[in-house]
Amino acid sequence: MQPVHADDIAPQAWRNGGGHTRELLTWPAGEQWSLRVSVADIDADGPFSAFPGVQRWFVVVQGAGVELKFADHLHRMTPDSEPVRFDGADAPGCTLLDGPTRDLNLMVRAGTGVMRVVQPGLDWVEPFEQRGLFARVAGRLQLDQGPAIRVAARSLHWGLGSGPCRFTPDAAAAGSRASGWWLGHSSSLP
Repeated sequence: MQPVHADDIAPQAWRNGGGHTRELLTWPAGEQWSLRVSVADIDADGPFSAFPGVQRWFVVVQGAGVELKFADHLHRMTPDSEPVRFDGADAPGCTLLDGPTRDLNLMVRAGTGVMRVVQPGLDWVEPFEQRGLFARVAGRLQLDQGPAIRVAARSLHWGLGSGPCRFTPDAAAAGSRASGWWLGHSSSLP
């Protein structure tokens, strides 16, 4: 398990040119991925890029938040919101609430996935083939019965195995509702 720090990844322009993304993980590697985890920087209002055939999860990591405009409804997102899941072909319009944001995306082209808000100090045990943690804040990651691993803010830890996982944010970050998100992927559908 090698951590990937979002700040260490060079940003790439979105497909539609409306923002930048930092690709943290693709599996398998290359253009024909089944799973993709990325962090996007949104600096201006505009539409998301379309990803037909992809299920997508989205959360705000940093900044005041966004309002997503889908064909039939608006969805307001802040750093304390639950992840929103939508069809990647929908490409909602995005309006910033109060300045730029940094956002986490989980995209699944094949199989099934999940993004869950970390419940600090409680085990996560969902049985996905691949599991990871994106930490919004610094803290400690406990895998099964092994020693705790130090985790930096804005880092992805992938390959958590199948046992219980627990994330405990540092005391300075304990007041934040969303200290991180569990990410899961299995290549087969449920």
